[in-house]
Amino acid sequence: MIITRKVEFSASHVCRIPRLSEEENRRIYGASANPNGHGHNYVVEVSLEGEPDAVTGMVFDLKELKDLLNREVVAPYDHRFLNYEAPPFDQVVPTTENIAREIWRRLEPHLRGATRRLHSIRLYETPDLFVDYFGDEQSSGEAPGSGEAARSNEAKCSA
Repeated sequence: MIITRKVEFSASHVCRIPRLSEEENRRIYGASANPNGHGHNYVVEVSLEGEPDAVTGMVFDLKELKDLLNREVVAPYDHRFLNYEAPPFDQVVPTTENIAREIWRRLEPHLRGATRRLHSIRLYETPDLFVDYFGDEQSSGEAPGSGEAARSNEAKCSA
């Protein structure tokens, strides 16, 4: 069984790689490379997979999940300029993909259990652009977007 809870936050970001020229950043990220940034009203759907408890009938207490999402996602990201106010995005380009990976990293340790696991993060940057993230087989402990594969895939960001 899969249960899903949704939260929203508003944040701004800029997609650019500091070591690249202005022209190169514009070529890769387009208008999203504007140093002044731009904002989105993000929607996050967090899904857990598991079996309902025999006593409570719940996969996970949804009030507890709401509190966790508010603490680990909404509080640190809402009304923030991610590049300057929300690590690791001072070091990692805050693309939709990287934000979804970081949300997973923040939530997964709290949601591991004998009868449940974090199934997916769906992050909407706009109503018609979203990322589904199902975790990473590698458990390298690296910050999201810091590995070689992420460096070769830095070009995704929308305005």
